[in-house]
Amino acid sequence: MERKLPPIAPARPSTGTLAGRKRKSSASLAPVAPSKRVARASRGWASLPTDIVLLVLRRVLAGGDIVDCIAFRAVCFYWRACTPPLRDPTLRDRRLRPCRWVALCGGDAVRPDDACEIALFNTRTARRIRAHPPELRRHRIVGFTDGLVILLHKSTTAVRVLHPLTRIAVDLPPLARVYRQEVDRWWKHHLLDMNAVVCDSANSPSSIAVVVWFRWREAVFAAEAGDSDWKVLYRDRGRGSSLLSKSMLPFQGKLYATSSASRQILQLYPPSLELDDDVPVPAVVAHVPDVHRFSRYFLVEVGGRMLLVVHPLDHDRFALFVVHLRRSGGGIGKLIPVKCLGDRVLFLNRDRCMSVSARDLPSLMGNSIYFSQNNGSPVVLHSLVTKSSEDLAKHCQIHNMVDRIRPSVRPFTIADHLFTY
Repeated sequence: MERKLPPIAPARPSTGTLAGRKRKSSASLAPVAPSKRVARASRGWASLPTDIVLLVLRRVLAGGDIVDCIAFRAVCFYWRACTPPLRDPTLRDRRLRPCRWVALCGGDAVRPDDACEIALFNTRTARRIRAHPPELRRHRIVGFTDGLVILLHKSTTAVRVLHPLTRIAVDLPPLARVYRQEVDRWWKHHLLDMNAVVCDSANSPSSIAVVVWFRWREAVFAAEAGDSDWKVLYRDRGRGSSLLSKSMLPFQGKLYATSSASRQILQLYPPSLELDDDVPVPAVVAHVPDVHRFSRYFLVEVGGRMLLVVHPLDHDRFALFVVHLRRSGGGIGKLIPVKCLGDRVLFLNRDRCMSVSARDLPSLMGNSIYFSQNNGSPVVLHSLVTKSSEDLAKHCQIHNMVDRIRPSVRPFTIADHLFTY
């Protein structure tokens, strides 16, 4: 039987003893350094052998929920002392990220940074917790990736990646210089339309990178932890390679995007070695089939696979394809048509897309797609079985895309909450 977990973070020896220590009523998420010899209680859960405790923690960690691991180490001091700290100062280890937790807005679409709290919802168990990071008072939330929160400082424009549960943060340089030079010299409103994702660093196996872009400007930037400035990943050259669809997907540590003009799936990060005017040329990983001339493209991760969804603007139908990327040597991948999603449910939006299981959330309809239309309908349900769509908010619309027209209609469904992600 194995005696220890794979190393997660180095443990520091404790300077105190167990004699006279009492468990505090409100335990902090920060780890307590274990001592070399821990006196076990004579009976109870604390009397479990160390190898059994480590085996249980290994299985809890394999479940993919860092919240359960934090709760496990909070059972007693002995369990906390004999297990390695669940802290990764680089935020690179995906096992320690709250991957199954998504951040939602309030019922009245109150932004989490305005409310100074983040409502986290587990898409597997339907649990909900609230985090109150003090950084929200000075930052604006600009993105989420695997449960990590990406913040933009309101005065310095410095970017910070925050783990909302352990409050570990990785800082990146300010955006002010490259923003003024590449994005907007006249109109400052574009900064409010910023989006960001977390990727694996292309230069260091123990670091992360952040990629940012702006909804109405054709410019993409990237920076890694420790960089002094941001690098330009993409700039619209007016050659038919526009990213007008704005569908970005962080997938397996890389960033992919769709091009509505050239009907291609591009890899934006890590950048290509080919340069054009000192700007990397995005690598083409797949070609999008010519389903319809005017379509919207969405990239979403479903069960560890990349899925491309094509939605013709003037048709009430969808075309789905599984994207098979080339594992080695680059080259163009293949797109395999998909007719059925099983129990999966897709949420499609211009900022980010998401996939959940109707088996875990029975109030949702499996093998269906929730999306918003250009005519202002906030939530539309499309069934892949009946090929029909239903406007779920036809009689309870509270906003006309300009002003609020009536109070909120409660109670809100899970679909309403998930669509605010």
